[in-house]
Amino acid sequence: MAMQGGISMQEKVARLVSKQAKKPVLKPNRPLVLKDSVANRKPKRGEATCITEMSQMMVCWKANHFVEALCPNEMKTFYTCVKKAQVEARSQSEQMEGFQMKRLPAKQATTLLKRFPNIRTEV
Repeated sequence: MAMQGGISMQEKVARLVSKQAKKPVLKPNRPLVLKDSVANRKPKRGEATCITEMSQMMVCWKANHFVEALCPNEMKTFYTCVKKAQVEARSQSEQMEGFQMKRLPAKQATTLLKRFPNIRTEV
């Protein structure tokens, strides 16, 4: 039953895409050409680390009227967590450099696309 539905769907798509009387049935609402610019979006940030350690440290500070000398254990655990997270981030970025190229920022990609524009005629 599923094969018959899949085949009939493929036949419908083939019929709609095929050129009948030299005019396609499906008409695009925009020209089928790439733009010479890229959307200016900021890259996503990673998730925050060491939140629990930082909150424990701040609770200790508040309980001791913000005297840092009275909370050495909490501060030590927070700073070790931060160092550990930095080492992990560095090693992860080094691994990513080996596997794939870095992405260009949107502004730099737009300048390159404007320097080498696409052909504006449809195929």
